[in-house]
Amino acid sequence: MRTDGTGRPYGNGELVDIDLYDDGSFPEFGFKQAPKGLATRRQLRAMNLSPGGQEPVAQLTWRSGRRMAWLYRIDLARPKRIPTLAQEQALDRAMAARQTCPECSRRYFHCLRLKTVGSCEECFDGTPAHPGSYITSAA
Repeated sequence: MRTDGTGRPYGNGELVDIDLYDDGSFPEFGFKQAPKGLATRRQLRAMNLSPGGQEPVAQLTWRSGRRMAWLYRIDLARPKRIPTLAQEQALDRAMAARQTCPECSRRYFHCLRLKTVGSCEECFDGTPAHPGSYITSAA
């Protein structure tokens, strides 16, 4: 190891972990064959966790290898972040812009085709909207 004369190594001095016996293969498990302690991103989300910056440690495949998901260690996962009230309000405003008809001011429970149609179906071609599919404006 080369030093700068004071006994300290050149560079940042961080050690690199190299596994000499690693053949480069990534552990792969079939459907419902993953060991305990590993979970997919969706499974972590269901447990209110996130991968937290860790790299995947294995791969889960199903449907003859056409579908794949990464597996993460549960013990290294972190609690998922909770959005602030301001972030939730910003998301609600963004969704309201996509769900509100500019002509009749009804806010629907689904996103409208505003780029192509420009309004809700009822305002566009007279197709009646189900009363349970929208919220009338309070104004």
